[in-house]
Amino acid sequence: MTDESPPPTAPDPEPNPNPNPNPLIHPRRVSFEHGLLPIQKLVFTDPIQTLAPVKQKLTDAASNNRVGSAAIADILQISGDHASLVLETLGSVLHSESDPLVRAKPEEVDSVGADLRDLVLFLYIQSYKKLLPRTHKDSAAVADVWPSTSAFDGYLSALSPIQLVRSNSRRFMPSQADDEAHQLSYLQKHLANIISLLAEPVEGEGEDALVLSMEAFEHLGFLVQFGDKGSDVSPLSQATPFFANSDPDMPAVPVPASQVHDWLLQNIASALETITERISGKENGPSNASDQDDAMSDVSAAPNKVAPSGRGPCLIEGVSKTSLVKQASDLRGRSVKVVNCHDSVIYLLAPLRYATVYGCSDTTIVLGAVGKALRVEHCERVHVIAASKRVCIANCRECVFFLGVNQRPLIVGDNHKLQVAPYNTYYSHLEEHMSEVGVEPSINKWDKPLALGAVDPHDSLSHPAGVADAQAESAACVDPDQFINFLIPNWFSGEEIGSTKDNPFPLPDAYMAAQQRNLKNLEETRQSLRETPLEENRKKELSSALHVYFKDWLYASGNIRQLYCLQGD
Repeated sequence: MTDESPPPTAPDPEPNPNPNPNPLIHPRRVSFEHGLLPIQKLVFTDPIQTLAPVKQKLTDAASNNRVGSAAIADILQISGDHASLVLETLGSVLHSESDPLVRAKPEEVDSVGADLRDLVLFLYIQSYKKLLPRTHKDSAAVADVWPSTSAFDGYLSALSPIQLVRSNSRRFMPSQADDEAHQLSYLQKHLANIISLLAEPVEGEGEDALVLSMEAFEHLGFLVQFGDKGSDVSPLSQATPFFANSDPDMPAVPVPASQVHDWLLQNIASALETITERISGKENGPSNASDQDDAMSDVSAAPNKVAPSGRGPCLIEGVSKTSLVKQASDLRGRSVKVVNCHDSVIYLLAPLRYATVYGCSDTTIVLGAVGKALRVEHCERVHVIAASKRVCIANCRECVFFLGVNQRPLIVGDNHKLQVAPYNTYYSHLEEHMSEVGVEPSINKWDKPLALGAVDPHDSLSHPAGVADAQAESAACVDPDQFINFLIPNWFSGEEIGSTKDNPFPLPDAYMAAQQRNLKNLEETRQSLRETPLEENRKKELSSALHVYFKDWLYASGNIRQLYCLQGD
């Protein structure tokens, strides 16, 4: 990384494959974290052999290099619902905010379709298998506490989310650096195939002479990027020695695919070496407090840890028996991960791009507005309240989701006793945040969950569910009579108040009627108590009894802790 750059007047005809101005290459983690679908027909054992003819069929069906859902369903032999799901999922993880699929209204997605090259890359990475977690150092002792017949997959069959928090869980769960190294290794192995799918043959020089145009090269930005992991990274081509500083008025000359391949391979190898050194340093010595993965350290040593990071998502880990509030000034435009939190209430009242909730239990999590995708995985007895464009629920049990969601909630993996309900809260800046990230209040598909496979083909772990194409258990709707509004306290009364005065998502008739009925019953009870002719001492007895019952409910429900936290704030 110390070679001198050639002078601008004498460009090197054979560019240095690893020019010094470039920062490290990184995988686009969101493509692997939010872009995989457990649809068996999309998981190819030999991606290049299968995708080469599929690409040709898609090319023949494409209009202006874009493919709609009807052609996708026909060529991939999947249902129309699944073809729409492919487009919605791809749209949620695309690297280009200006792509028509990203900007399309919900009703336009099927017809707008996907760019052929993005779609081919999306289909290719469906073969990716997630990183295996490290073995827990004391798994036998933990297994004595938690039944091995858990509904969760492999390693969670020995650990409930509660046990995850109480044990040194980060010692065996993959860190962000582990995941990144695994994704880069996958790309390293498959890079030649991936580039060949984007390249074009040179006319008259045979099939082996492939070149890559600058436009085609930019689509690799779906899988990799250079430098900071923020959303405002520069175009991928500007990091290269062969496309950088191209004249915008003149189309850049295509580059031999082999040259692109060699250059990317060297960058990936360099990045892997750096990551490996960082992981090795952590295992053999103390963590660097400034490192992005410092947040992934032992929960018991650093409880209630909130780790801001300029490079990765903001990590909220190990919050236990408390309330935590984050607002827009802390999180605006960021991605967030809530990991291994227990018996708490977490408010993330901000506009977000991506959100992940992982390994939490007995916790209520309120998410402001999530513009791309929300994933909730390996959780139990968690209440999630979220306004989001897209929601995916995987391997959860006894969780309730209060949703304002523009696309059908996706349910995958081995789930038990899930419930869904309409969105049930608001805070003063909610509509402003929804508008900022593109969540539509007029569209709420909370009650139309789409259940996919009970076995995730992207997970390398063994799974107790059995048949590979078995359908995941779906979610039941919360009984309207059990539906209640969730009140978010106004902690920031001294700050500018937003315009939202009520729940922006209209309630379905049955839930609105039940709510009005409950309010009427409450008012009648109050009136009855006011009008009951009681002596003064009897009134005091009744008041004391009501307070006792209310106090018992506060303790039994766990809400007493939230009251204490609010008093502390």
